Amino acid sequence: MDEAISNAVKNRLLSAFPRGTFARVDVLGYGDDPAVEPGETAVRVFIDRAGRPEENWDSRETLDDWFKANGEGLDKLHDGLLPSIAWIEFFPDTPERQAAPSRPDWGHVRSFLGNRANVLEAMPDFTRVATLLGPADLATVDALIMAGVAASRAEVLRWAVGRIRENPAYTELQERAHQIAEVRAQF
Repeated sequence: MDEAISNAVKNRLLSAFPRGTFARVDVLGYGDDPAVEPGETAVRVFIDRAGRPEENWDSRETLDDWFKANGEGLDKLHDGLLPSIAWIEFFPDTPERQAAPSRPDWGHVRSFLGNRANVLEAMPDFTRVATLLGPADLATVDALIMAGVAASRAEVLRWAVGRIRENPAYTELQERAHQIAEVRAQF
C-alpha cells in the first residue's frame, strides 16, 4: 500500500473520532490480507482501552458499547467519509492482536462495509453463497479480476458458474441427476 494513500485514509478516519480513540489503524491493500480483493483498500482499527477496566474488555459487549458511544463518528463513515474503502473492521486492542501480522481468528469484531455494495444483493432472484478458497483457488480468482474478466470475487464465481452451465456436458449431467431422482423416488 502506498504510504501517502495509507496516511490519507488513516487521517480521514481519525478525523471522525475523538483523539485517542484508536490504539492502531492499519490501512490494507491487495496482498496485505487475503480478504482484500484486487483494487480494494480496507481498514483494520484497534480500539484503545484508555483506562477502561480489563474485565470483559475483549467482548461483544465492549464493541457494542463502543459503537453506541461513537455513533457520531460512525455516522460520518456511513455518510461517505471514506467512499473508496471496501470495509473497516473494529477490534478491541489486545497485546495478542497488536503482535499478530494478520487476522487468524481474533474473535469479536464489528465490521462496516463500504464500497462493496452489489446491486444483485437487492434482487429477489439472487442468493448469497459464502465460500472458502485455498491459496491456489484464490490466486486464480484474483488473476481473473486483474485480467478484467470481472470486477470482484463474487463476479468471478458467477462468471465461472455461468461457463459451466453453458457447457453441453452440464445439460447431460442435469438429465442424469433428474433420472437418478426419479429412480430414488420409486423407493
